[in-house]
Order: sequence, then C-alpha cells, then structure tokens
Amino acid sequence: MTALDARPRTGTMLRFPEAFRWGTATAAYQIEGAAGEDGRSPSIWDTFSRTPGKVRNGDTGDTAADHYHRVDEDVALMRSLGVTDYRFSLAWPRVQPTGRGPAARKGLDFYRRLTDRLREAGIRPVATLYHWDLPQELEDAGGWPERETAYRFADYAALAADALGDRVATWTTLNEPWCSAFLGYGSGVHAPGRTGEADALRAAHHLNLAHGLGVRALRAALPAGAEVSLTLNLHAVRPHTDTPQDRDAVRRIDAVGNRIFLDPVFRGSLPDDLVRDTADVTDWSFVKDGDCAAAAEPIDSLGLNYYSPAAVAARTTADDDAAPSGSPSPWAGAERHVRFVPLTGPRTAMDWPVDAAGLYELLLRLRDELPHVPLLITENGAAYEDYADPSGEVKDPERVAYLRAHLEAVHRAIGAGADVRGYFLWSLLDNFEWAYGYSKRFGIVHVDFPTQRRTPKSSARWYADVIARGALTD
Repeated sequence: MTALDARPRTGTMLRFPEAFRWGTATAAYQIEGAAGEDGRSPSIWDTFSRTPGKVRNGDTGDTAADHYHRVDEDVALMRSLGVTDYRFSLAWPRVQPTGRGPAARKGLDFYRRLTDRLREAGIRPVATLYHWDLPQELEDAGGWPERETAYRFADYAALAADALGDRVATWTTLNEPWCSAFLGYGSGVHAPGRTGEADALRAAHHLNLAHGLGVRALRAALPAGAEVSLTLNLHAVRPHTDTPQDRDAVRRIDAVGNRIFLDPVFRGSLPDDLVRDTADVTDWSFVKDGDCAAAAEPIDSLGLNYYSPAAVAARTTADDDAAPSGSPSPWAGAERHVRFVPLTGPRTAMDWPVDAAGLYELLLRLRDELPHVPLLITENGAAYEDYADPSGEVKDPERVAYLRAHLEAVHRAIGAGADVRGYFLWSLLDNFEWAYGYSKRFGIVHVDFPTQRRTPKSSARWYADVIARGALTD
C-alpha cells in the first residue's frame, strides 16, 4: 500500500465537466509492429534501434505490441474501458514511405480500418501526424536541421487529411518537438542519434515551421470545424534556491525547453534571451523572414504532456559535483551555466520523481499566458515494475496512486480557471519504450510480448470506474 492509498477517506467526489474527454494515448512505432509490411519504409527509429548499443537489449519496434494485426482486439479493450477518445499517431513511413510523393494505399487502409473501428465503438479518433518516426530517406537528406523537411511535412499533412479527414475530427501536428530536436540531434539519446547544439536549434526551428505549414495544409483539406492542435512536453522547472543565480538558471532552461516553442507558435517570435544565450552556438541565420509568422498559425487547442518536474541551480566552478559530465547535452546554450538538482521523494521505474504539483503549476501558467487556448492533457502516466501474479492478475497500486494524484491536480487547476478539456492517459498498452526497449512498462494493459497476450491491470479497472463516474472518489 502506498502513502497515497493509506490516507484517510473523506467521501469526497471530485467531478469533472460533463463534456470532459477521457482518453488513452499511444504512438505508432511503439505499438504497431509490422515494420516491413505493406510498403512501410524504414524510419529513423528502425535505423537507430538496429544500431548496436543504442537501445537496451538490442530491442526494436519490428513487432512491438503487434497492434497492426490486433486492431479489433485493442479497440475492444478501449471500448471496455469506456474511453471517449483515442490518441494515436500515423506512421509517416507507412503513409508516405519516402517522405515524398503519393501516399501508400495499404498504409492509409490500415488507418481507415482503425478509425472506422473506433467510430463504430463510439470512440473519437485523435490523430497525431508526427510522433518521432521520420522516414529514413528524409534523414539521409539532412533531417530536421534542414529546412526542406518542413515542406515535406506539410505535403504529408495534406495527404493524411485528404485521406482521413472524413473520419478524424481532431488532428495534432507534432508530438513533443523538444524531444525530436534536442534528444534526437542534441544529446543523441533518441533517433537519429546525432549530437550537436547548433543542429538541435536548427531542428527546433524547422519543427516550428513544419507545425505552422502543417496547420495551413490541414485547414485547406479538412472540413470546417475540425480541431487542429499541437502537443508540447513543457518543463516544470523550479529553482533549487531562491537566489538570483538559480532563478536565472530556470530562465535559461525555460527558454530552451519551453519558450523556444511557445513564443513562435503563440507570439510569432523567438525569445530574445534564447537568441542571446545561444549566440556562441549559432547566429540563427537559418531563420528566414516570415518563418515565425508561419509558425503562429492559429490552433484550436494545445496538448500538454507531463510526467515529472525538475529543479535547477546555477553551475559554479567551486562545486565539484556540478562539473560538466562530458556527455552531449540536450540543453543547447545552457549546459555550461546550469546543473540539474536531484529531487527527493518517490520515483517511478524510470527514476523520475513523482510530483503532481508540477502539472498544476504548468496548467496555471498556461491559464495566465494563453487564456484563450483550450488545453488537453495529451500524455500523463508512469512506468512501474509490473508483473502477472500466480493468478494471472497484474496489480499496480503505485500507478493508480500516481494517476489519482495527477487527476486531482487537473481538477484543482480547472477549479482555478484553467480551461482543460480532456485527459489522455499514457499509455493504453505496454510497448516499445524508445531507448529503453521493452524494459519499461507504462501501459494500463499488460502485454506479454512473446505471446502478445493482453491483460488489463488494476489501473485499467480503476480508470474505467473514473470514466464511468466522470469523477474521482475517495
């Protein structure tokens, strides 16, 4: 029993708005499998996962959770939970294998089949166009640091909208572009595994441009009333101490972690302090007139992905523990000035601190800074060491406690005026967890990967009850 489970019961019921959207979320490369079927070409994650030493245990997404062949079973699982929405991503190399030219019919047929099954089950499809699986041919041509990739994305968005616009009413351009840019091209811990501060900043800018061009392409192809969105993994960053130096450390991380996307998308400009902070990395000459205005195409909602907060302090030469590690950093322009301070308290299997207050803080920030933009929690969840007991049950009380605390934070934020319209739990299924392979389990449905057997965990039953009530109960 966790500390949260053991607290006194008060009989309180925390009700969510009547039209609140209750969902689950997944990503194509993490669950689909069928990596070489029906014309799908390699993505950067296929290449990265096959590179020795990049993914734990040499795991790949070749089979993953075999969702490509188990759509009916997985939609039935969602229906049994009572979810109103399902957030999934299209695999760009399945829809447009080379990243150029016409769409692949069989790839689109898969997503037609998926969305048809969802609609038959009364579940709203929520499609993400890009969840990190860039076609390898586009990476070979330079990837996201190259401007051309943004234009290729816009063409892909138009193809997808033309094919699925009659089935999908909610579209997200990009998922977590910070990870694509700074983990993929900065630290190199994600595909394509390149390391370089300047390339990471170029990639971030071209992802912003791709988003804006993608919004235009979607608007041109979709029926009136379709919802167009963007999902960001904003960082809840706190100063280690209340000193000017540590507060400035927060400013630096906020610039390269949050405002590098928020400002172009919602204000049509780059943060001045970010440009100053990174002057020794790049001159930003890749930013062309009109780019930030293009990135600022109006959207209908903003998705927020949140897992844990962070604390930072100013880096000093006197502190031996703060010396740079020598490993490539994702924090372009900030690593030499900032160090991350470990937080105390409970942690997930990812070694991430559990602190729902960070989600509340971010929601109030967005309430104040973007008061007219509806919000969706598009990912929130936790990995724990889940296993089936001798009876075949998978009990995960730590995950239930985590989810409860974060939904309480969402409810509190709504009460404080944050316009939060929905919550998408990450994730429906245990899956390929990127560089961790199959060693980390985020699902509320346990997957035995050798047999692909699905077993709902106790958290799935708990979430189904929350959805049915539209409320949290003690």
